[in-house]
Amino acid sequence: MEIIDLNEIKPDEEKFSPNILIQQDEVEVVLLTFSPGQGLKEHTTPVDVFFYVVEGTAEIQVGDEIKQVDEKSIVLSPKDIPHNVKNTSDEDAKILVVKTPKPR
Repeated sequence: MEIIDLNEIKPDEEKFSPNILIQQDEVEVVLLTFSPGQGLKEHTTPVDVFFYVVEGTAEIQVGDEIKQVDEKSIVLSPKDIPHNVKNTSDEDAKILVVKTPKPR
C-alpha cells in the first residue's frame, strides 16, 4: 500500500511548481500550492477535472461561474469547459486537482 501524506509535500519557494502525486492511464492527481494572488490562467482540458480545496480558500471558475470555495470542498469541471483557479486570500491555498482519465 502506498500512502501520500500531503503534509509532507513542501512547495517550491522560488517558483510555482505543481506536485504530480499520481500519474496513471486512468487518472492524474496533482497538488497545487498557490501563494496569495497566484493562480492559473483560464484553460480547458479534454478530460473531466475536479478540484478539492485541501487548505485555505480559492476562487474557482468553471465556465461562466466564479465562486469563492472554502477548504474541504470539491468543485467539478466537465471536460472542454474553460476553468481556472486563483488564490484570492491572504494565506497559501492547497488545491488537489484530479483529472480522469489522464490527459494525453
